[in-house]
Amino acid sequence: MRLTTKSRYGTRMILDLAMHLEDGHVPLSEISKRQNISLKYLEKLIRKLREAGFVSSRRGPSGGHKLACSPDQITVGDIVRTLEETSAITDCSEKDEKLCGICNQAGECLSQWVWIEASKAMFERLDQITIAKLLDNRKTFIQDARIYNIKL
Repeated sequence: MRLTTKSRYGTRMILDLAMHLEDGHVPLSEISKRQNISLKYLEKLIRKLREAGFVSSRRGPSGGHKLACSPDQITVGDIVRTLEETSAITDCSEKDEKLCGICNQAGECLSQWVWIEASKAMFERLDQITIAKLLDNRKTFIQDARIYNIKL
């Protein structure tokens, strides 16, 4: 599964709300400007995050959005599951049935086990990364990402 912009931008939006927690309700237009993400796209994402209970919203002149729970209670895994609507990295690894019906090896595919295990491993790791942990270690994580990109 290649994570879509839903997960990447949704995580950035949640991080932005966490960084501006003291500001109260933050208008999406401000997040849009700071993160350079389309306001229309953020409106789609915020709806799902609100329904999942991660964000609360208020209308009116002093309205906007804020985190509905503490940053240490929100994991990147939570955000990805909410916005991607799956926890599988392939179509065949998200079905409970033996026959996924996706490929010509359905029901007899040994590699299906690999994709199920990879999905589990990815979400086990994403579930260990909280928004608070990202904020607390932002300089180190940004530096690590730069080093990792150079090695690729």
